[in-house]
Amino acid sequence: MHMSDALLSATVGVTMTAASAGAIGHSIRKITKFEMDEKKIPMMGVMGAFVFAAQMINFTIPVTGSSGHIGGGILLAALLGPYHALITIASVLLIQCLFFADGGLLALGCNIFNMGVLPCLVAYPLIFRPIVRKAMTKKRITAASVLAVVIGLQVGSLAVVLQTQASGITELPFLSFVALMQPIHLAIGAVEGLVTAAVLCFIYQMRSEILESAMRDSSVNGIPVKKVLVILSLAAVLTGGFLSAYASANPDGLEWSIAGVTGEAELEGDSGLHAMIAGIQEKAALLPDYAFKAESAENSMFGDAAETVGTSVSGIAGGLVTMAAAVLTGALISRLKKRRNTEAAA
Repeated sequence: MHMSDALLSATVGVTMTAASAGAIGHSIRKITKFEMDEKKIPMMGVMGAFVFAAQMINFTIPVTGSSGHIGGGILLAALLGPYHALITIASVLLIQCLFFADGGLLALGCNIFNMGVLPCLVAYPLIFRPIVRKAMTKKRITAASVLAVVIGLQVGSLAVVLQTQASGITELPFLSFVALMQPIHLAIGAVEGLVTAAVLCFIYQMRSEILESAMRDSSVNGIPVKKVLVILSLAAVLTGGFLSAYASANPDGLEWSIAGVTGEAELEGDSGLHAMIAGIQEKAALLPDYAFKAESAENSMFGDAAETVGTSVSGIAGGLVTMAAAVLTGALISRLKKRRNTEAAA
């Protein structure tokens, strides 16, 4: 559900960037109030890499000709807590935008809001937490995962429609667009909910304390997490480096909905601003659309396998860069917490 710049006006793009920045700032302030939690930093990195890789796996939605991928917001919130989760998913979306041209640069604020703020700060605390708070069991985790993901994705897809309407995108009339966006993302959300539940139940079986600490916004210091991190790291490598090559080629839910209204999977930005931003993103993207650039692919030693190799390289490299970005962000926040604690003690 990564929005492109062509779906937005500059005003809406800037406004949503400010809203997302405000939510991230709020999350940082919340985190700095907690006790020091050094173990959350590697968890943010590994989970960021895992979600990056998992988002590369588009699964087919039967009959529709569409596909979907997990958003990861609820998964991250259930393991890290809502505030660390928002920082992590924002890192994922930033790397996808800058280095892989997945989602527009002007639309980055919208994508963080729709795929990060809404699931992490709304769906998780209002839906997931109340269901599992009294008694955490696998059945409750499954029910909470499916319900929270479905509702979060329904609200997020509606937000996409409202953002395009506020931007004056006349090619996408409200009723026609929303009539396609909501049902297809309901199906995508059901699949993502089950995937999220499977991962969470697996981790619950290994270390239930991780989910319990996220529920209480408490520290994971003292909880053995090394084994979980090793398994998730290996899963990220396997998913991004190998399984990503077998992702569905069908358009995702957003592209499918746009095509259902306009006949084309993507709209073209027609303003000078859109062209300028597209130029910046094109220069920054090292592996656009998770593949080697056209000129590199033509001269590649891999021949006909260049596309598959490019996808695998993108999955592994992107996961590593995302891990580094999330760890660096966590380390900076940790340093800020230490400074504030020192100043308070003085």
